[in-house]
Amino acid sequence: MTIDIDQLIADIKNTATVILQKDVETVRGFSNRQLHGIANQTALIASGIASGQITEVTRDFFLQQLVELAQNFVDTLVGLVIATIERLWNAIVSVIWNTISKATGIALPAFKPL
Repeated sequence: MTIDIDQLIADIKNTATVILQKDVETVRGFSNRQLHGIANQTALIASGIASGQITEVTRDFFLQQLVELAQNFVDTLVGLVIATIERLWNAIVSVIWNTISKATGIALPAFKPL
């Protein structure tokens, strides 16, 4: 049996699309919540500095907390992107393995997911 290249490409694209759409929605929801939090915290700190409630003595503490909040946000986004890439790779290899198995009638050995 031969492999229908166009069908294999379509299967890989469909699999990738499903994973990416789901993960993009997850990342979008997470990032929107986090960005609102960072923006609100920024406004509170700016207001506190302007009003004098945050003094020169405590200003660096609050600013450093804001930097750490932004860093944690970015680190989490990186982790989510890495997890998405791993799911995408695993799904694509699965499609390829299934296609080869169907075309040859041979069950391929399991691949090791990332």
